[in-house]
Amino acid sequence: MVKSPPTEKRLMGAGVFLDRYKAMGHELRGSERTKRAIRVNTLLASREEVIRKLEARGVKLTGIPWLRDGLYVEGGESSVGASFEYLLGLYSIQEAAAQSPVEVLSPNPGEIVLDMCAAPGGKTTQMAAWMGNSGVIVAVDMRRDRLYALENNLERTGSENCVAYCTDAARLDYGGTLFDKILLDAPCSGNYVTDRSWFNKRNIRDVEANAAEQRRLLGAAVGLLRPGGTLVYTTCSLEPEEDEFNIQWLLNNHDVELVEVEGPGSPALTEVIGKNLSNEVARCRRFWPDEMETQGFFVAKVVKQ
Repeated sequence: MVKSPPTEKRLMGAGVFLDRYKAMGHELRGSERTKRAIRVNTLLASREEVIRKLEARGVKLTGIPWLRDGLYVEGGESSVGASFEYLLGLYSIQEAAAQSPVEVLSPNPGEIVLDMCAAPGGKTTQMAAWMGNSGVIVAVDMRRDRLYALENNLERTGSENCVAYCTDAARLDYGGTLFDKILLDAPCSGNYVTDRSWFNKRNIRDVEANAAEQRRLLGAAVGLLRPGGTLVYTTCSLEPEEDEFNIQWLLNNHDVELVEVEGPGSPALTEVIGKNLSNEVARCRRFWPDEMETQGFFVAKVVKQ
């Protein structure tokens, strides 16, 4: 068995990350878990129809008060991932916090939208529903294996205003197109809430490497956005290097304005790990597992000047 060098061990493990979260004001246990959630696909069904059909199967549902189409699955013997309604695309299984970025972006019918890291397609199909299958969504992902899932989800949910590419979103030739709105659901370190072995797989160096890649994508996103257009940057990471520090970098290096993200969650941090950030960064939102009963999440909304 290959052992990690001592310096590596000091950078990883539950204690390292939980101590960081405590310094950020949250005494997390490391055992927090998220509630099961689904999202109604309004292209094919109404909220009331989905509730009626699933409750007839014994599934207990409650509305998520801060989401338009989200429902918590709180019980019942029927599996929401194996029902006819799911296979027919009437809803998608999508964690509650993961539904928030599209609501913040709020894509409108007729707009031209870029989904930079689209697979497996939960947010892509959510945008198609918000747009009523009008306009265009360019969905891009680098991994062919994940793009199969995106294609399947587009077909299952009747999302018809999407074109998908398997490539690096920062290098694709868009033919001079500037987008009205961009979603950058950036590749990130994730967090422990949805992965029980997360603490044993992550270290601070991973976080720093992810942050560098995220900045590359952020810079490309701003270049692809029309003046006055909106970019939503989001991660499922609790690490400030991938969240607040990246937003501070964006403010320092690009002509953009942060817009207040309204709704659930806590204001992003402006003093963290010995660094003082712009007060504007507090306009972003953090989803802490102990507060929201969701996975950890970060959402920022940016307008290009």
